[in-house]
Amino acid sequence: MDLFKSNNPVLKESTFEQAGQLDATERMTVNGVIGKLAFLLALLVAAAVYSWGQGIKGTSLMPFILGGAIGGFVLALIITRKIEWAPYLVPAYALAEGLFLGAISMYYEMRFPGLVIQAVGVTFGVFMAMLVLYRARIIRATERFKSIMFVAVSGIAIFYLIALVLRLFGMPMAFMHEGSALGIGISVVTSGIAALCLIMDFDRIEEGVKYGAPKAYEWFGAFGLLVTLVWLYLEIIRLLSKLQSRN
Repeated sequence: MDLFKSNNPVLKESTFEQAGQLDATERMTVNGVIGKLAFLLALLVAAAVYSWGQGIKGTSLMPFILGGAIGGFVLALIITRKIEWAPYLVPAYALAEGLFLGAISMYYEMRFPGLVIQAVGVTFGVFMAMLVLYRARIIRATERFKSIMFVAVSGIAIFYLIALVLRLFGMPMAFMHEGSALGIGISVVTSGIAALCLIMDFDRIEEGVKYGAPKAYEWFGAFGLLVTLVWLYLEIIRLLSKLQSRN
């Protein structure tokens, strides 16, 4: 079933299979995805620097957090349903997520100076490690692996949704934000699953190239990677903050 092909709904194998049936003069390439991902990361960083700078000036960070998060979520929903709009909406998504991440990062930096640069370094370190493991075929996106990852990511999504609902009703799950052994353990697990999602993303991009997807789908492949990187960064900075809170 296509549902089990990828934990990342952005990068389904069926998407690229259908794309390969479309007429196109140019086809998707790995280098094209890399170039577009680099461009999106540059936009994200620029937006993050802006919202970070506003925080330094004393401006409230909440509009950036809420606006960036909601805007990014809405754009992501549209992109996954209107793939042909990806070249135009994916850059906007990167900017929205940048505003969100810049504000969130400033919040953590005020509590734990030096934490953000550590989180950024660890995130890209994990990205490179997963890429090496994938290229060396040490970790492979087998059908069993895909099924396990689907269940794992679905479980995390349900867990976070329950936590959000409880928080709205004044019953927060405190251990999720504390530096307790349980809280740290949960963050380690979610960070690990987010990292393994990169393996799935790499595999889906290779499938897109294999099926001869149109060149415009490079934006869609880069978008999928960006979604995972944003999630991975958030999990890592949350984990590092819990570890530092114990000191």
